[in-house]
Amino acid sequence: MKRKFVKKAFFFSLIFLVSNCGGSGSDVSESFPPLDTAQIEAITGIRGTENNGEYKIAVAQNDLNVSVDGFRIIPPMGLTSWAGFTPAPEGAMVMGDLVVLEDEIGPVQEVFINNGMTVTAIHNHFIRDNPKVMFMHFHGIDRTENLASTVKMGLDKVRELRAAKGLTGEPSTVETTFDTDKISAILGHSGALNAGVYKITVGRPDVSLTDHDIPVSTFMGFNTWMAFQGSPQNAAVAGDFTMLEHEVAPVIQALVSNGIEVVAVHNHMTTESPRIFFLHFWGVGPAEDLAYGLKAGLDQIGN
Repeated sequence: MKRKFVKKAFFFSLIFLVSNCGGSGSDVSESFPPLDTAQIEAITGIRGTENNGEYKIAVAQNDLNVSVDGFRIIPPMGLTSWAGFTPAPEGAMVMGDLVVLEDEIGPVQEVFINNGMTVTAIHNHFIRDNPKVMFMHFHGIDRTENLASTVKMGLDKVRELRAAKGLTGEPSTVETTFDTDKISAILGHSGALNAGVYKITVGRPDVSLTDHDIPVSTFMGFNTWMAFQGSPQNAAVAGDFTMLEHEVAPVIQALVSNGIEVVAVHNHMTTESPRIFFLHFWGVGPAEDLAYGLKAGLDQIGN
């Protein structure tokens, strides 16, 4: 694999490193009344994570046994449903993403639409995945309790559909033996190891993103991420680039020319400003070569 990447100014490296600590924009709790996180937890039955006045709940989809090119795809590789809440004048804005099988798309989207939310994207993260999994993004602005109730209904519908198929599962791990420090050094960002998956998240503090004039932060999904697993000579990486319009073509060119498959290009939002595109990728090969390929893509954003 060609190691084609250009080192950019140290300034941009500092920008991206800072992004991992919080996200774009200031503390949203200063703009609107604070979220009632206890209410969200009580309604959804899920204990979430708070960050700068925002709150996120997540559900690992351990009931799905998904594989791509011989690699087991576990929740840290992208099989996690989530919903992020941020303060808004009406109470809260929610943005999220549910992992669904193809025959679950219709029933789940009906739950959201019938309860006043918008389905903003339905797309893939992988190709050649077995079984085929899709990802449904949703958005809503309303009273916090109404949004939390609808999110719970969506998650409950997924559980109901999976139970009817007899799908169950327990948390699992994959084996990773490559040197994660070398991957971090190549990419210029550190990550964390979870169940054998090494994941790095890179924010976009160079862009002030809003949706309905409400800030959208790294914590709410406005980020680039990459998740690795495998051995030094046979690794896999999956993830998502977040891009401005003029960055789409250069990022695709950089990834493809370095052997990384671009498997989806799409939106997550419909009323954001500025316009943002998301790109999902998949790569198999020596771990360090994959990291160099992704570094070539990172060098095309934030300039």
